[in-house]
Amino acid sequence: MTVWGCGSRNLITDVAGLSVGHCDDSRLKSGVTAILCDEPATAAVQILGGAPGTRETDLLEPHNTVETVDALVLSGGSAFGLDAASGAMAALVEMGRGFAVGSHRIPIVPAAILFDLLNGGDKEWGRYPPYRELGYAAIRAAATDFALGSHGAGAGALTADLKGGIGSASTVLDHAGATVGALVAVNPVGTTTIGGSRHFWAAPFEIGNEFGGLGLPAPLPEDATRLRLKFRDAGETNPRANTTIAVIATDARLSKAECKRLAIAAHDGFARAIWPCHTPMDGDLVFAVSTGRTALKGGADGFIDLCAAAASTMSRAIARGVYAAAPAKDDVLPVWSMRS
Repeated sequence: MTVWGCGSRNLITDVAGLSVGHCDDSRLKSGVTAILCDEPATAAVQILGGAPGTRETDLLEPHNTVETVDALVLSGGSAFGLDAASGAMAALVEMGRGFAVGSHRIPIVPAAILFDLLNGGDKEWGRYPPYRELGYAAIRAAATDFALGSHGAGAGALTADLKGGIGSASTVLDHAGATVGALVAVNPVGTTTIGGSRHFWAAPFEIGNEFGGLGLPAPLPEDATRLRLKFRDAGETNPRANTTIAVIATDARLSKAECKRLAIAAHDGFARAIWPCHTPMDGDLVFAVSTGRTALKGGADGFIDLCAAAASTMSRAIARGVYAAAPAKDDVLPVWSMRS
């Protein structure tokens, strides 16, 4: 019998070998989240959005040389936020981490960004954006417990009609002997709730009351599938970039190609939790990481279950990010907890 449940923290750090750090600025309404691997971890990426912003993602393709990463960075700030990876690298160099090339060590830190420039924050940062220092501090803050909602890369995230945020969740697969964890910065063009209700699209996958316990509405509201898009509902004629960026992780020992397949499967979690997703103006991306602490049981069946858990865990993490968002001064959208 297949039995799934969440880990003790219900965070990506239930996957052994990972820690997470945030650094954000309330005036800026933006920030950085870093995922630190205790040891170099096998990784891959899958990008399905039409407007991605990335750094060091080509090396993650299965046919390319570098097999492992030291950390991953998720950042606000649009393209300016790619500087966060430089700060993360600086912190890792101080820790003696990195890919050895002669007498040098080069930390491998792929990164992805989301668009949060028009969210009510003060982006007049002067000559240089602050993301390099935020990235450094995020690595230094890495721990096994971390906050959800309006923190790190989710500090200024928005959906079409509510504030977004950082979400995380985990699943333990007893029969496969593995744990799956998801971490996501939720900032899509579309919505995570059904119509104008408080019910999340991810409701069928909820464990306990981790994002309100409301289930699905019965019957579905008439406006359930109406497209509520961030730029349209704001009265704008031109869409702008948004993006949901995420990490799916497991302690199961996977190859780089299997990590790629896990990242693909995790995108199904986007489709279960966001309507619509993978649009031309989203940069939707999933990094996949294997810390390799345990052997996956069950052969091909075990890997199928792992991929299914990747999708359901990602859905739950997305809903949890929106559910945990907190109100702040100069917000341009309300938080889920204020919706009646």
